[in-house]
Amino acid sequence: MIHQYKNNGYNIVLDVNSGAVHVVDELCYDVIEQLGRERDTWTAESLRAPELPERLREHLGGAYDSSDIGEALADAAELTEAGRLFTSDTHEGLIEEVKKRKTVVKALCLHIAHDCNLACRYCFAEEGEYHGRRALMSYEVGKKALDFLIANSGSRHNLEVDFFGGEPLMNWQVVKDLVAYGRSQEKIHDKHFRFTVTTNGVLLNDEIQEFVNREMDNVVLSLDGRKEINDRMRPFRNGKGSYELIVPKFQKLAESRNQEKYYIRGTFTRNNLDFAEDILHFADLGFKQMSIEPVVGEETDPYAIQEEDLPAIMQEYDRLAQIMIGREKEGKGFNFFHFMIDLDGGPCVAKRLSGCGSGTEYLAVTPWGDFYPCHQFVGQEEFLMGNVEEGIVRPEIADEFRSCNVYSKEKCKNCFAKFYCSGGCMANAYNFHGTIHEAYEIGCEMQRKRVECAIMMKAALAEEDLEG
Repeated sequence: MIHQYKNNGYNIVLDVNSGAVHVVDELCYDVIEQLGRERDTWTAESLRAPELPERLREHLGGAYDSSDIGEALADAAELTEAGRLFTSDTHEGLIEEVKKRKTVVKALCLHIAHDCNLACRYCFAEEGEYHGRRALMSYEVGKKALDFLIANSGSRHNLEVDFFGGEPLMNWQVVKDLVAYGRSQEKIHDKHFRFTVTTNGVLLNDEIQEFVNREMDNVVLSLDGRKEINDRMRPFRNGKGSYELIVPKFQKLAESRNQEKYYIRGTFTRNNLDFAEDILHFADLGFKQMSIEPVVGEETDPYAIQEEDLPAIMQEYDRLAQIMIGREKEGKGFNFFHFMIDLDGGPCVAKRLSGCGSGTEYLAVTPWGDFYPCHQFVGQEEFLMGNVEEGIVRPEIADEFRSCNVYSKEKCKNCFAKFYCSGGCMANAYNFHGTIHEAYEIGCEMQRKRVECAIMMKAALAEEDLEG
């Protein structure tokens, strides 16, 4: 499968199955496009057929000489021989092996607090309640969750635990106690815990910052961008905005971590389709690691992204990518999560095919110890998998999630981005279509654009390095 597109003056050819990216001139771009119209796959031998240059010249309206087309075809034949162009799909045959893999849990999302001190208007967790009651996780429940993780992690050495909410800092003592317990178990079981905390920053102080910097491998800081944008969607329950209180705390924390191992994580809605301005606002505040996600809401929600918003969103991603290239060249670069892409290695084949591992390698744990496939399924009883007392009592749910992959979704099979997004978010698919074996179309469109921008940026910065 070949995907071709033009962006910011670059002609880009992506060989989907191998992941090889080629930046080509207009002639090569048109030749490869015409070859794709004729058939899906070519061999080096068929590309060297003596009659092919003249036939392509006619199909291309005589815009190029046969000799020039012949040189382009010779280059294409070499790339095909090297397995970097017109490659066949060797991944689908691995699906059955991936589905047979024994479940090894490597990560837990501990809902340390089903309560929150903000009233974010788009919150899928209903201000921390998750379709249920407000609650704080006890140390005993958290301890049993960590014991479950250790016992079900097989030979994995590194284990990941995210303290999540609601707002985790509302249950801070239990967070500290669970970190201490986890550390006490590392040498005993030959494990290492990588702790993360996701916080809105309201309760952040020097004592918490010092602990976080000592014990947390990553920190996710929730902020939506410009003051007026953030305060409109992330107010306190009395309606007052949160921006002025939390921004100085986040700046101090980011600096104390040497601008590494954290993310400023925002959400954009219909209210700020110019979200690049919010990302640039993050950068101007001094942040280097950032992400801003499209909101996912009911179609009736006034802030929800609609299909008619997509053209503006696509233009905004293009604009952001061009600005980021300029800032990088000026020595003022920053990382935007959705434009971070590894063209050399990337995730393993199993992850490329099946995604985040929710329901199999990754589980969410409620304050009372129930297991769900991920935080976005919490409170939906049809996805209740078990609990910390009994373990997994409904393994069929894990089997269902294990069977979900880019080949079980019809919309993914012919999508060029499938090995980058791994089929997209299963929770979004379920919420919009009633099955995890579907795709959330609006999310897919945005993901494809982000992949294209990320690849273009790699090409632009590589060109800069060559010229330098």
